[in-house]
Amino acid sequence: MHGIEPYWRWRELYTAEADQFSPFFEREYSEFEFTHAIYDHVIHPQWDFFGSPTLFIKLLFVDYEEGVAIIEMIGEWNDAINNDIMFLKRDIMDVLIGNGVCRFIIIGENVLNFHGDSEDYYEEWYNDIIDEGGWIAFINFQDHVIEEMMRENIHFYMHTNEDLQQLAWRKFTPDKLLILVEDKLLRALN
Repeated sequence: MHGIEPYWRWRELYTAEADQFSPFFEREYSEFEFTHAIYDHVIHPQWDFFGSPTLFIKLLFVDYEEGVAIIEMIGEWNDAINNDIMFLKRDIMDVLIGNGVCRFIIIGENVLNFHGDSEDYYEEWYNDIIDEGGWIAFINFQDHVIEEMMRENIHFYMHTNEDLQQLAWRKFTPDKLLILVEDKLLRALN
C-alpha cells in the first residue's frame, strides 16, 4: 500500500497545505518517512490523517467560488468501530461546508471495505448541503463497497451509478470532472 500515492497532477492548481481554509493548512509532508499505516501496511506519506486509524484522505482540489471539493480516499471505511464518518463530517466536511462547499466528489477506488453503523452523520451531511443545491457523488468505489453502503442505506444521501463507478476521472481537469459528474447526475435523475 505504500506505493499508492494520492493523485498529484492537480497540485499546480491546488494544495490543501497552502489553502488557509483547508483543515490541512500548513501541514508538512515527507516524501521519505512513512509515519502512517493501515493495520500493518504503511501508506504513502502524502495521505492525510483525519482521526481514523484505517481511513485516510487527500483533498485533491477545492474551489470555494464553485463550491466543489474533490477528495480521494484510501483504506477501510469503518463506522462501526472507528466512527469514521463522525471524524470525516466534523473535522473535514463541516470545515469545507462552512467555507461554501456544497458539492463533493468522493473518489473511493482505494477504499477496501465499508462497515456501517448509523446513517445519522450521512443524513446531516446531506441536509447541510441540499438547500444550497449541493450533492455528494461517490465515484470509482469497488462494487462490494457500494453494496455494503447500500445495505446500510447510505445510498439515500449520496449519488452513485454505473457511469460514476467506471469514470476515468484522471483524464480530466477538476473543472471538466465537475461538469462530467453533474451531467451524469442529471442524466440519472431523468
